[in-house]
This record gives sequence, C-alpha cells and structure tokens, in this order.
Amino acid sequence: MNSSIYLPINQLSTGATNYDLMADYVELATFFDSDSRMLISDLTNQTSIGAESDYTGLDDEMQHGEDEIAYGTVVRIEARIKALEYIYPFKLDSEGNVLRCVLSEGFGQVAYIISLILSNLQSLSPILSGSPLHPDEEEVLRLRRFFQYFATAALAAEVGGMAWSFGFPRPDGSGFLDKLEQIWQTLGDGQVQSQVGAPKSPKDDKVDVFAARLYPDGLPGFLLAVAQVATGKDVSDKSLKGHLGAFKGRWFSRQPVTDFIPYMIVPFARSDDKLIDEVRTMGNVLHRLRMPRRVAEAEQLLGKEHVEIEGYDRLTEAARWVMDYRERARAAI
Repeated sequence: MNSSIYLPINQLSTGATNYDLMADYVELATFFDSDSRMLISDLTNQTSIGAESDYTGLDDEMQHGEDEIAYGTVVRIEARIKALEYIYPFKLDSEGNVLRCVLSEGFGQVAYIISLILSNLQSLSPILSGSPLHPDEEEVLRLRRFFQYFATAALAAEVGGMAWSFGFPRPDGSGFLDKLEQIWQTLGDGQVQSQVGAPKSPKDDKVDVFAARLYPDGLPGFLLAVAQVATGKDVSDKSLKGHLGAFKGRWFSRQPVTDFIPYMIVPFARSDDKLIDEVRTMGNVLHRLRMPRRVAEAEQLLGKEHVEIEGYDRLTEAARWVMDYRERARAAI
C-alpha cells in the first residue's frame, strides 16, 4: 500500500461510494509502486482500518463494508478494461486480486496516465493532495498543455481527418484571427473576418480544437468537429452547444454552412448516467475511457496524404515526462 497518497476513507460512509475515485486510487498506487503492482487485499485492509469507526449500524456496514468497497472498485476497473482493452495501461489478474501497471510509451496509454493525474490534482481530488507526488505548478501547466495536444489527436481520429490545436496558447504562437484564417484556407467554407462588437483581444473564444474530414470536391457539408478542452471543476460551464452561433457571427463575414459538431474533451472518468446528461447538455464527450482509444488511432492517420495533426510531435515529450515523473515519484516514496 502506498502511504504517500491518500485513500479517501472519509468519503466512503457519507453516501454512495464513488467507485471511480476508488479505482483512481488503486491505479495511482499501482503506477507509483516500485514493482508496478497492488494487491486488492491491501485496499480491503486499509479500508477496514480507516473506516471501522465510521460504521453507524449493520445496514451501513453492509452498504459500505470493506469487502463491498473492494468488490465495487474491481468492477469499475473491469469496466475500464472493457472500454479501452489493450490501451488501458493496467492489467487485472483473472481472479481480480492483483492489478499491475503495464505502461508502455504508446500514446494512448500515456494519454490515460496524464488524464488520471489531471483528474486527481488537489483542486479536484484528495488522493494526491498534500502528497510529495503531486506535480508542481509548472508541471501542472505542462500537463494541461499536453492534454490539449492529446485532445487534438483524439478529435482528428474521431472524424478520421486533420486537426488544429486552437486553444490558447497555440503551439505555433499565432494570433487568434491569423490562426482562424490559416485553418479556413484549408476548410474553405466561409470567410474569416472580425465583425462589429466582437471581442478585441480574444484568446480562443472557447474553441480549443478544430478537426475536419474533407471531400476531394472541396465543397461544404463535411465532418467539422469543434471542441472545448476542460481540465478543471467548471466543465459544466464550458459547453459549446449554445456558443457556436455566436462564434460564427463574430468571426465570419460569410458564415460556414457546414454544421459545427460540438465536443467536450475531459480527462475525467465518467459514470454512464453522468455521461448521458453531459452529452445531452454539452454535445459529444470524449473522456478518459474514450479519448485514449482515439489517441492510439490517430497514428494511423498520419500516413495519409494531406493529413496534419497539430501538436502531435509534442506527444513524445509527454510520454517522456510520464516515465520521468514515475521514476522521480518512486524515488521520493
């Protein structure tokens, strides 16, 4: 059991157990472990020690007992395995007793680990809060930039085409209108021009990624996805669904007739019910159990003619950071 990260015992007896949080704890403990493994019985024992005094009666113990918590956590891990298959950077033995980290430098697996860390920063989760393993401020900024590039690759694979990292700061250092004009020189549907009343110094106007799959005829009516990339608490406030009309009205003198398909890309693991409502309110959602699969698929696109995925060359740096971070963290334990 890794004593450098916090098992959120206090959240186990205050309502329905958050099994995604418990699964995150087990994954992080396994990732940091010098042998890259964790016994599920360690979770059972630690839960028993920490939660013993919190039981308020037989019903509560039945609902929140350590065996039930361990079982529910394993079920959630199995759901992650089913969703991601070989891209999932952990392996559970056939009896559900041991989790092992099988991380390679494959970009899909790296995307998962970076998403896992971002999901458990101290502003979002207690697991790494106060731990020497928590990334420092500069590293947090780097992680968020890395996630932007992974999101760009994922959206390219989602539509089977090219993608641009439009979120500020842009990897090429370009200004807002310059970048928008560059993208539309390729897309061709519409005319970029700032309109009266539009913000004078926009950063990205809520759009972080554009991705498109064009037809050889160069005409409108192609797949055009636009995404907001969100890594903080305020995800529900960042939907593009109600904003895309304003975006077109602000920045085009001749507006595109091709529909913008709104996406939200987040590093968090989502329960089925929560995902359903997020799709309802925010458009298509690529989260931790979807995005890494698309990142892995993006490599196949790069060999195609005229396909560019902006920021893809930065993913090697992200993979190197993850490997270095794990070694530094292990040395600090």
